[in-house]
Amino acid sequence: MTSNELPRAMLIDMDDTILSAYGRPEIAWNTIAAEFGGELKALSPNMVAAAIVDFARHFWTTADAEWRQKLVEARREVVRGGFAALAAAGHAALPDQLAVRLADRFTDYREEQMFVFPGAHDAIDAFRARGVKLALVTNGAAPTQRAKIERFALAHRFDHIQIEGEHGFGKPEERAYLHAMEALGVTAPETWMVGDNLEWEVEAPQRLGIYAIWMDVHGDGLPPDSTIRPDRIIRSLAELLPETAKP
Repeated sequence: MTSNELPRAMLIDMDDTILSAYGRPEIAWNTIAAEFGGELKALSPNMVAAAIVDFARHFWTTADAEWRQKLVEARREVVRGGFAALAAAGHAALPDQLAVRLADRFTDYREEQMFVFPGAHDAIDAFRARGVKLALVTNGAAPTQRAKIERFALAHRFDHIQIEGEHGFGKPEERAYLHAMEALGVTAPETWMVGDNLEWEVEAPQRLGIYAIWMDVHGDGLPPDSTIRPDRIIRSLAELLPETAKP
C-alpha cells in the first residue's frame, strides 16, 4: 500500500490522537502545583510536581485496568503517593486533604484544557468520504468517554464506537481489536490502527497483523529504550490522507 492509498478500515484512538487530553502530564502537574504553592509548606511547586509525576509513571506502569475506569480516584492515589515519597525523603508531610484537592483540581484542569487537534475533524471526514470504515476505540470509563464523544462531535463521524467501560474490555486486550474489526466487517490486513500509546496502538495490534501507526503529536520521537517499532509515525491524522486530498 502506497502513501496515496487508504485502507478499507481504520481503528482510531481518541485521547491524544484526536483530542489533546492527557499528554505532557509534567506540564499540567507543574501548573496545578503552582496554584497550590502557598499550601506546600517549604516545598517548591516544581519539587511536588516532580514527585507526583515520578509516582504516576510507576503507578500507571503497574496499575490494574480497573483504574482506567476510576481516573478521579487514581489521580488522588497518585498525589498521595507523591506526597508520601517526599515525606519518606525527609521533607515536610503534606495533608491528605490537600492531596485530594490538588488531584481534583488536576482533573478539572484537564477537562478545561481539552481540545480537538487542528485538522482532526476534517481528516476523519475525508477518510469517511473516501469509503474508509471507521471505528473509534478508546479505553476509559463510559460516562467520561461518552461525554467527550458528544462534546467534541465525534459520534456521527464513526461507523462503530467502542468504549472500554461500555464493552467490558479494552486495549491492549486482543478482543478489543478483533471486536472492532468484526463490527466493521474487515480483516487485519485491511485495517490500520492509529494511536499514541506504543503498547496499545502499535505492539498489540501488530501481533494481529494490523498496520500500526503511532501518533507522535509533539514530535518527541520513540523512547531511546523502546523495542516497539511502529509501521509509520505521524504528527497529525491529516498526514494519512492521500497527497491529492491534502489542502
